[in-house]
Amino acid sequence: MNNKLNTKDLITTGIFTTIYIVIYFACGMLGYIPILLVFLPLICPIVSGIPFMLFLTKVKKFGMVTIMGLIVGLVMFLTGHTFVPAITALIFGLAADLIFRAGNYQSFKNSVLGYGVFSMFIIGAMIPMWVMRDSYFTHISSSMGTEYATNVMSLTPEWMFFVLIIVAFIAGVIGAFLGKSVLEKHFKRAGIV
Repeated sequence: MNNKLNTKDLITTGIFTTIYIVIYFACGMLGYIPILLVFLPLICPIVSGIPFMLFLTKVKKFGMVTIMGLIVGLVMFLTGHTFVPAITALIFGLAADLIFRAGNYQSFKNSVLGYGVFSMFIIGAMIPMWVMRDSYFTHISSSMGTEYATNVMSLTPEWMFFVLIIVAFIAGVIGAFLGKSVLEKHFKRAGIV
């Protein structure tokens, strides 16, 4: 089997990345409600697990998930986030790609673990809440209002950063199982066990 990415692989990656981004960003809109902003690392990976797991039934070559991660991160950057999500999406996308390859793109266990790891990239969008706290909340206050910024600040003490990383991973695992149950026929056809 040829392990180099071809045009068909890139088109498949582009199509599924677009679907993933649309669903992910639709979930992200819930962030306009302060309490739900903090729950995005739980909500987004679960809902986005369905298109991602369908994508995995098409992935047979290393690099496809890394490319998806990079594109998602760049789109986040281009839509107003800092550059951090582009870095975290690339890192967690590459790590997930390595996990999928270790399972020869056929192991459901590796698919679950890999999507859990991939899902952790969302923390890149939230890192500024802790690393650049003053400037981040000044910006949020000017764009979303003081009450919104105050509510989000009260919901994000320092320890919450570590909780949200774990939550994103667990949500990815849940999303993988949800995706597999919804797409059972596709998994059987792709030989993912």
